[in-house]
Amino acid sequence: MPNNSYSIFESSIDKTNLILKDIEQAYGWPKERRNQSYAALRTVLHLLRDRLPVQESVHFAAQLPVLVRGVYFDGWDPSVVPIKLNREEFLYEVRAGFPFDVEGGPATVVNTVLNALRRHVTDGEWDDVKSTMPKDLTTIMP
Repeated sequence: MPNNSYSIFESSIDKTNLILKDIEQAYGWPKERRNQSYAALRTVLHLLRDRLPVQESVHFAAQLPVLVRGVYFDGWDPSVVPIKLNREEFLYEVRAGFPFDVEGGPATVVNTVLNALRRHVTDGEWDDVKSTMPKDLTTIMP
């Protein structure tokens, strides 16, 4: 049994590293800038989580790698969600949580992170997530 648990965590670490690597490659960042790719991932995950209704948030998170799921739920207070944010407000919060200057600004950060996550979520779940978002926000979602 310990080998199965170990392999689950190893698999999660591998998948998490792939997500971070996808973000880094999109920006042309070297691995030494992993803190920036992590900050982008964490910021977008938390804003998406807080924008989703509780049930949808849990369904979405269930498809994420275990390690990313831990980041996703870190500090979550389901009693105060969903927080209504339009595109402009969402991007403002991304900028506040991700203080690095990057080409394309916050909209590109959101799109880049969600593209990296998209590989780990079924089409049906992704459609459910998008259906809960305001139309102006879905324009930056893959």
